[in-house]
Amino acid sequence: MSSPESPAPRRRLSREDRLRQLLDIAWQLVREEGTEALTLGRLAELAGVTKPVVYDHFVTRAGLLAALYEDFDGRQNQVFTEALDASGATLAERAGVIASCYVDCVLLQGREIPGVIAALSSSPELEALKRKYEAIFLDKCRAALAPFGQVSQPGLRAMLGAAEALSDAAASGEISREEAQDELLATILAMVNRARR
Repeated sequence: MSSPESPAPRRRLSREDRLRQLLDIAWQLVREEGTEALTLGRLAELAGVTKPVVYDHFVTRAGLLAALYEDFDGRQNQVFTEALDASGATLAERAGVIASCYVDCVLLQGREIPGVIAALSSSPELEALKRKYEAIFLDKCRAALAPFGQVSQPGLRAMLGAAEALSDAAASGEISREEAQDELLATILAMVNRARR
C-alpha cells in the first residue's frame, strides 16, 4: 500500500505517445536553445527518460532531425490539403491558399523550423529527405494551379525559394505575416501568368 505522501506510480507511455512527447520536447529545445543544442542525450535528459529510450525512437541525431521535419511536414500537408479542399476554384483563391498556408505553417512552428531545415542540409541523406517532401508539396501546388496554366518546374522551385525566404523573414520579425503572404501571393500569380503566355 502506498502512503498518501508517496507519488503516484509513473504511467508507461505507448510508443506513439512517447514519440509525440519526445518530438514536443525536441521542438521546445530547438526553440529555446537552437538546433545546435539538439542531441539525443540532451533530449533524454529533458524528457526524463533514459538514453536508450530516445535512441530507440531516433537512432541518431540525423534521425531526430528527420523526424522533426516529417512532423512539421505532416502538419503542413494536412492544413494545406484541408484549405485547398475548402477553397474556391479561382486562381486568386488557390494561390492565396498556397501563400497563406505556407507562411502560417512556418509561423505556427516558430523560429525553430528554419534551423531544422538548415540542419537537414548537413548530410546527403537529410537533404534527400527534404527534397522528397519538397517534391510532394510542389506536385500539390502544380495540381492546384493546373487549371490556370502549365507551371514549369523552375517556376515552382522559384516559388518555393520565395516561400522559404519570406516565411523566414516573417518568423524573424523582419516583415509581417501579411507582407510575407502578400508578396508570396504576387509571386505565385506572376508565375502562373508567365505560364499562360
